[in-house]
Amino acid sequence: MIILAIESSCDDTAAAVVKDGRTVLSSCVSSQIEMHTIYGGVVPEIASRKHIEAVYGLADQALSDAGLARTDLDAIAVTYAPGLIGAVLVGVNFAKGAAASLGLPLIPVHHVRGHIAANYITHPDLEPPFVCLCISGGTTAIVDVKSYTEMEIMGGTRDDAAGECFDKVARVLGIGYPGGAPMDRLSQGGDDRKYELPVAHVAGAELDMSFSGLKTASLNLIHNAQQKGEDLDLPAFAASFGRAVSDSLVPRAMAALQAKGYGKLAVAGGVAANSRIRSDLQAACAQSRDKLYLPELRYCGDNAAMIGCQGYYEYQAGHLAGLDLNAYATRDISLG
Repeated sequence: MIILAIESSCDDTAAAVVKDGRTVLSSCVSSQIEMHTIYGGVVPEIASRKHIEAVYGLADQALSDAGLARTDLDAIAVTYAPGLIGAVLVGVNFAKGAAASLGLPLIPVHHVRGHIAANYITHPDLEPPFVCLCISGGTTAIVDVKSYTEMEIMGGTRDDAAGECFDKVARVLGIGYPGGAPMDRLSQGGDDRKYELPVAHVAGAELDMSFSGLKTASLNLIHNAQQKGEDLDLPAFAASFGRAVSDSLVPRAMAALQAKGYGKLAVAGGVAANSRIRSDLQAACAQSRDKLYLPELRYCGDNAAMIGCQGYYEYQAGHLAGLDLNAYATRDISLG
């Protein structure tokens, strides 16, 4: 089954062609980072307009790269939630038009389910059930992946997402947007014990997390140093920050894994590219003898290949949509 997939939930327009949920025939991404960097973050109205400009040509490029024609397609898959509502609407409306004009089934895909499915591309042997740690700019959640389309959140952040904290701290430091990659590079060789940053615990919900305190403490540390004219050891600060984020994520992911007993832990989302988190998870799984699945770096960030992959399994489960499909800014992963 050959699926054309569209992704436009934030600031990347993406199109891909995926075969049978596991084989990527093409994957095209048009990034808006350079434009949004000027503002230190994503401007929703600009993102939506750029998606409109890019989506048609990108879909054609994905077909061309795959060596296929429109008549070779069996279905259209699209991210319909969650995300910036204007941005998501662009992809949904394009996908509805494509499905209607080509007479093809329309498959709605939850963005976070797509991130989880990125692991199926990198690891063809991976099958549910497993636990997945989903970490990105908008999501931080531990998900029980019971089947390809049956999922339940076991724990998550009560406030900020881990990726959002990386972005905000990097913006204040002036080292770039998005913040994950520059913070990771800056941390290399830094003393991760030099600055003690908080790791929150949520009473009565041991798998839940909170990052607002870490963000506030980090920003206060930066501002206090600036006001006093003191030099901040930037590599040490970035390393200490990365340790605090990892110390929030890794023990909870491992606790969830032990509670389920699946023996398989996957990681998904943009923050899954962070070297400290990947290293700590590898060490934890080596100690517990559980199997760890990490997506390739190119599939950690937003892309349409992951949407096409998950779209295949949604199709198999009969999860199709009509031309009345709407976009949603928020949507529970368990609802699909």
